Amino acid sequence: MSAAVDEILVLSNVESAYGPIKAIRGVSLKVRQGEIATVLGSNGAGKSTILKTISGILDPNRGSIHFRGENITAKDPADIVRRGLSHVPEGREVFPLLSVRDNLLMGAYTRSDRDAVARDIEAAMGYFPILREREHQDAGLLSGGQQQMLAIARALVAAPQMILLDEPSLGLSPKLTKEIFEIVVRINRERGTTILLVEQNANMALNVADYGYVLENGRIVMEDPCAVLREKEDVKEFYLGMKEEGVRGERRWKKKKTWR
Repeated sequence: MSAAVDEILVLSNVESAYGPIKAIRGVSLKVRQGEIATVLGSNGAGKSTILKTISGILDPNRGSIHFRGENITAKDPADIVRRGLSHVPEGREVFPLLSVRDNLLMGAYTRSDRDAVARDIEAAMGYFPILREREHQDAGLLSGGQQQMLAIARALVAAPQMILLDEPSLGLSPKLTKEIFEIVVRINRERGTTILLVEQNANMALNVADYGYVLENGRIVMEDPCAVLREKEDVKEFYLGMKEEGVRGERRWKKKKTWR
């Protein structure tokens, strides 16, 4: 299979801005079919802007975005969902006054195959059994972790070939974060769903993803397979919270102390 066929998503020299402020500058990246790719970077680096530009929420000022070989640059978000690309936004953004089930049905708003939608809702709740238990409860009464599960499940109901996943660990305990990432990996492995992950928990992201990009001030400054990125000194120091120490002429890395 050629590289072009393997690549499900391709961004070429994409720039996006909020008014006069450029948020991403000349971003080029590729995501291969069936992999988990991640974008790392500090707050304000432009990570979420990349996902919003891909999904059509924000129109780019320049550059192009191709999904499954088709140009989706500045397409309507609903059209992009129909083409098989779902976005789980930062902050979950569930519909708090709708039930869990009605939230899941909202994930199928571009679909008309009702029997298949019902099967996909059952499959989505299979990944998150708590949602089945709370099926008729208002989504606003769920915990933060349960709302994150609902947001991911809602994206699955759209039957996507690829999911854009924005900061899934935001505000969650380490235990819940681990649980959600385990399910994300299951979705990728069992369904073959490609995932582009934006995540501040760099250690977790690098452990689950296949390929990574590092974003600074709106520009991609580094990219490599995640196994390689984990060993780079800059990544260890600035993203994994480790510092280099000399020990008998050798180098070792230890966790930096963090103060709360």
